[in-house]
Amino acid sequence: MANPRPSSHRLLRSRLLPPPSISCYVLVLLAFSAFIFLFSQRQITVVDRNPSDESFEDLKERLWGSASGYGYRPCVKRTQKYAAPQKWNRYLTVRSNGGLNQMRTGICDMVAVARLMNATLVIPQLDKRSFWQDTSTFSDIFDESHFINSQEGDVHIVRELPKELESAPRARKHFTSWSGASYYEEMSQLWKDYQVIHVPKSDSRLANNDLPIDIQRLRCRAMYHSLRFSNPIERLGKKLVERLKSHGQYIALHLRFEKDMLSFTGCTYGLNDMEAEELRIMREITNHWKLKDINSTEQRLGGFCPLTPKEVGIFLKALGYPSSTWIYVAAGEIYGGETYLSDLRSRFPNLVFKETLATKEELKDFSSHSSQTAAIDYIISVESDVFVPSYTGNMARAVEGHRRFLGHRKTINPDRKGLVELFDMIDRGELKEGAKLSSLVSEMHEHRQGAPRKRYGSLPGSKGRDRLRTEESFYENPFPECICLAGKH
Repeated sequence: MANPRPSSHRLLRSRLLPPPSISCYVLVLLAFSAFIFLFSQRQITVVDRNPSDESFEDLKERLWGSASGYGYRPCVKRTQKYAAPQKWNRYLTVRSNGGLNQMRTGICDMVAVARLMNATLVIPQLDKRSFWQDTSTFSDIFDESHFINSQEGDVHIVRELPKELESAPRARKHFTSWSGASYYEEMSQLWKDYQVIHVPKSDSRLANNDLPIDIQRLRCRAMYHSLRFSNPIERLGKKLVERLKSHGQYIALHLRFEKDMLSFTGCTYGLNDMEAEELRIMREITNHWKLKDINSTEQRLGGFCPLTPKEVGIFLKALGYPSSTWIYVAAGEIYGGETYLSDLRSRFPNLVFKETLATKEELKDFSSHSSQTAAIDYIISVESDVFVPSYTGNMARAVEGHRRFLGHRKTINPDRKGLVELFDMIDRGELKEGAKLSSLVSEMHEHRQGAPRKRYGSLPGSKGRDRLRTEESFYENPFPECICLAGKH
């Protein structure tokens, strides 16, 4: 029913109000306007921090919280069936291949292999021929004495072969990838003819699953307790963590927008023709990269490309992180430098690298050794309030696993395939940055933030040894063997 029209008596009365009444109405109106202005300014500030109308505390918990480890904790104690090791007069020598984290996981695998084969492990030699051409020795990167001493009760480790065995014949053995305990029991037959077995490659020598629990827990003790970084690296890493935390909470961003990664994956989205050709040539001349002809568009649409710095900026903004957030970039040299970093920096001005966080004097002993600087990045990433990898590689997997082991610290894994669809909608003008995008991105990543879960098995349809290749890495998620609820073992 429509509202009745005002009567002529009421209209007449309103026209005859005395001047003081009009003044009161004006004053009330001005006061109300001032209140609205101040309230709107406060709301603008809150909206900048909280685009989804959450309370500030709820927003803070959503952005930074990790539910205090969900009640899970490390469990790496030996079972009652675990026998004490013997000092065997047979030796395993190892050359660890790859970058820092590929070598780290390989070394820990070799600790377990030495245990399975009843061998003494000689301190591994590190890869000096990889892409990074790093001349660092084991003791340059790791605390060698701690590594040896902390393995007492598990594996006997020595710094070098006994002199009488230096010229002895050796079995050079490429152990089969992702092998189980029974395989290494068979390989123990080699001891009948040799006292020394040399392993030219250490990466992925052990299966992710179906190993005895004591072997799995040994891998965790080796990775998270024994293989500690050298004192100089530990000191600088912790010092830089303290500098970051002095500004509040921070994100560690593993930004894999580096020349070697873009060339290897064939991802050229956002690059110019000259840069794309440079990456293609690099891929052609790198012998051990078997895939040469790659369709960059298909790679990106399939979610197989690292996010670009611009895409990372859009992603973090959509999740709700304010522009004042401190972001530490854990990476090597970013391809294209400031040309491709400028958009990310415009969204998050507090974007820092180890070169801007540390002094030249502090970095001088590490700067020419990529594995040592990567170790500094690793420490800062593990200790961050939030870790975000732009691509799933050895570093990302190792950091995520370590953070899970330490209490499921918040780790946001971007759904690259899903995000690319949204980014392309923005490019086509079908979607704008704002509340709608934030809602879509937040919903997409609700269950991609490092909460406890069992390790993924192989991909559907995979067969034979390829099935083992597709399993989630043990070091990416050591649950359930090395992580359990408080009070359980």
